[in-house]
Amino acid sequence: MASAPQPQHLEPPERLVRTVSAWQGEAGRAWLAGLPERVADHLTRWELRPERVLSPGGQISMVVLVRQADGTPATLKVGLVTDETRHEHAALARWDGRGAVRLLQADPEAGALLLERLHSDVSLRSLPEQKAMLEACATLRRLWIPPGEGHPFVPVAERTARLAALLRERREQPYVPEEARALVDEALAVRDELCAAAPGEAVLLHGDYHHGNVLAADRVPWLAIDPKPVAGDPAYDLAWLVRDRLETLVATPGSQSAARRRVAKLSDSLEVDRDRVRAWSLFRAVEAGVWAFSVGDRQGGELLLEFAAWL
Repeated sequence: MASAPQPQHLEPPERLVRTVSAWQGEAGRAWLAGLPERVADHLTRWELRPERVLSPGGQISMVVLVRQADGTPATLKVGLVTDETRHEHAALARWDGRGAVRLLQADPEAGALLLERLHSDVSLRSLPEQKAMLEACATLRRLWIPPGEGHPFVPVAERTARLAALLRERREQPYVPEEARALVDEALAVRDELCAAAPGEAVLLHGDYHHGNVLAADRVPWLAIDPKPVAGDPAYDLAWLVRDRLETLVATPGSQSAARRRVAKLSDSLEVDRDRVRAWSLFRAVEAGVWAFSVGDRQGGELLLEFAAWL
């Protein structure tokens, strides 16, 4: 009798090890230590044959290109389960392939998802900016659907309340430049105003929508990946698009005017209130910038706060 195939030991990519260790400390290193075993377990359980590990891959997930038992290509993703990623499988199931990668199987407790195979090396970043923004808006429009009765998705107000609390704590830390604290105060005030006057009808939001999270596909031209889903104001979902390709934007003459034009163009294209898009872009850029300072990324933090000041 032929023996059962042995699970394959696949090592996580260097970037994943580096980022999880830096961001999560000892808990992250413990998660990384068990990651190869979890990947091997799901390869066996779901009858998958690995082809290769994507590198550099995700920052908090290991991504393996695989073949299913019938030879169909797919992608196995095993990621760190956080408050932001906990309901990724539920969002993908809700979209059911409409505007987003199709979910084939899920083990939410282990952070394991089996997904349809997309072209992982071709994102919207491969297109000229104007064309990429048009495609990004068209895809995002398909994602904004009712979250469904009894849905598990955290409201934007609740997600950002946690972020705002952390931002208030970090504001007083020595790594935050003194001159940036007024901008932090503005971002906190803006967030409170946004949540107090939120639109009545909530939609399912991607939560981390930018050019790098939209990949080329076969059944349609472009599909979104890696949601950090929330429910609420569509303007929240445009914040990362407004600051997309930030390094290029900063190097362009008239950067401040260009950033404000982006707010206007994206708002008009998706029929979302401009003031809310600007305000969410400000809050999310400041929050991300201060977080970057907190993990030692001073250059990234300065860039994000400079962008926020333009708005």
